[in-house]
Amino acid sequence: MRHRLGHKKLNRTSEHRKALIKNMLNSLIKYEQITTTLPKAKVLKPQADKIITLGKKGNLQNTKILVSKLQDIKSANKVKKNLAKRFETRKGGYTRIIKAGFRYGDNAPLAIIEFIDRDVEAKRVDRKQKEVKKNQEEKKAASA
Repeated sequence: MRHRLGHKKLNRTSEHRKALIKNMLNSLIKYEQITTTLPKAKVLKPQADKIITLGKKGNLQNTKILVSKLQDIKSANKVKKNLAKRFETRKGGYTRIIKAGFRYGDNAPLAIIEFIDRDVEAKRVDRKQKEVKKNQEEKKAASA
């Protein structure tokens, strides 16, 4: 019998699985689209939807739960300020999974998980910072 076996183990220990889901949630919130394997995306989807629902409820208790689940203040603020406003009229289903073929090395099925109304510019968050650092280094080299 399979009573109360409600989650996939992903061939990991419980601590490793919790850390994996937390890191993938933070990446999904930061970039609004990530590529991963299909089983991981299927595990991540309900977790991401629950996080957005917590962000939409604007009381202090839910904010504390949000911060404790994400372990990142920036991600929690983005959920509360940006994503909650974007999805305030939607009742659920904030993410989608798109199958993306198979990985070259081990033929694992890949999937793209993204928010429904995602910001296309969110994927370039780190690129802007790298470009700024690169420009500063070039200025220093030119002045020296």
